[in-house]
Amino acid sequence: MFDNLSERLNETLKKIRGQGRLTDANIQDTMREVRMALLEADVALPVVRDFVEHVKQRALGREVQSSLTPGQALIKIVRDELITLMGQANQGLNLATTPPAVILMAGLQGSGKTTTVAKLGRWLKENQKKKVGVVSADVYRPAAIQQLKTLAAEQDLEFLPSEANQNPMEIAIGALDSARKKFLDVLIIDTAGRLHIDDAMMREIKELHSAVDPIETLFVVDSMAGQDAANTAKAFNEALALTGVILTKTDGDARGGAALSVRQVTGKPIKFIGVGEKSDALELFHPDRIASRILGMGDLLSLIEEVERKVDQKQAEKLAKKITKGKGFDLSDFKDQIVQMNNMGGVQSLMDKLPGMGNVPQNVRNQVDDKIFGRLIAIIDSMTPQERQYPATLNGSRKRRIAKGSGTQIQDINRLLKQHKQMQKMIKKFSKGNMMNIMRGIKGNLPGRMPF
Repeated sequence: MFDNLSERLNETLKKIRGQGRLTDANIQDTMREVRMALLEADVALPVVRDFVEHVKQRALGREVQSSLTPGQALIKIVRDELITLMGQANQGLNLATTPPAVILMAGLQGSGKTTTVAKLGRWLKENQKKKVGVVSADVYRPAAIQQLKTLAAEQDLEFLPSEANQNPMEIAIGALDSARKKFLDVLIIDTAGRLHIDDAMMREIKELHSAVDPIETLFVVDSMAGQDAANTAKAFNEALALTGVILTKTDGDARGGAALSVRQVTGKPIKFIGVGEKSDALELFHPDRIASRILGMGDLLSLIEEVERKVDQKQAEKLAKKITKGKGFDLSDFKDQIVQMNNMGGVQSLMDKLPGMGNVPQNVRNQVDDKIFGRLIAIIDSMTPQERQYPATLNGSRKRRIAKGSGTQIQDINRLLKQHKQMQKMIKKFSKGNMMNIMRGIKGNLPGRMPF
């Protein structure tokens, strides 16, 4: 997310970063380029105008002129204004009501609403220890109810049944009554989507809203829709009085226009972003962290939280003790680290959160292909336990057998062994051998070939 915008802004701001003096002329030139970068990112035009004007007014004031490092001061202003644009701080869910707290999910068809219902249910269960129920009031889309039932079972959520021949109002009221009897903490209602906004859709969801009186009404929108996402959210907000927005598919959005437009256009906070297809790929939206990511400053807080949440701490401690005792880092350990990195979204996801990534050329970052992890794991799985423990025993005939068993080439095996040696050196360099220390070393290996 924000790849294109981040690259453009970093190129623009790099030109003024080291300047000892800023003039009206170079500020005007910089803001013209910032304006173009935002427009190319599909940020809504009124939002771009306001943003550029606010930055320009602060840049031409004493805040920058009196600074010993005016270039850096201007970058701080851009960051501050990005944070203001996106909502200052994360606004979490308001569940302060007599249980069950009802969350009504609205959105257009294809926005990922049903999947997001399951993701949000999992997030509430794992992070807030809530007992969550879900129900589908979408009686129009074929298999919508079955889809939510399947997703709920996968996440161990309470699925409240509904039928396609029922009235959506009847479904919602019945589910709320059932949720009370089951002593659920939260009830998430998945509503019907449409291919476009229409009067019938709005009437139905207004009636649902009145019937169940949700404490949260969240609009789910595809981030790749750009400024159209903000305009659609605005239309829904005028009909429903939304309490927040969830942006989906941000992992496939290189522009980020929706994230920068929605808050300003609707006046409603972005509460979560969907960052992938996996059921745990839902993150709280932190404007300050996102602003830092856009400007290439990284997002170590999110990275640390992700490591703490997704890395097997016992396994990391076991590896650290093993290395401390001088037993080395073998190919089985290498595979474990690959699997854990995959669990965190792969190297591409981690790179966005590392400081300084904005200075790494996009063509270098594009060389990192997470699909290679699957090939590496296949190669290691085709080895015997002894070969994994003692890679030096891999002679020509063994490599041919492994290549045949993993569907790869001998060159791939040689490349893996070379990467394993590089990882060994990194593990020793960052001593404890845990994932957090390894992550700190990734940046030092760019630009150039990644150690994995």
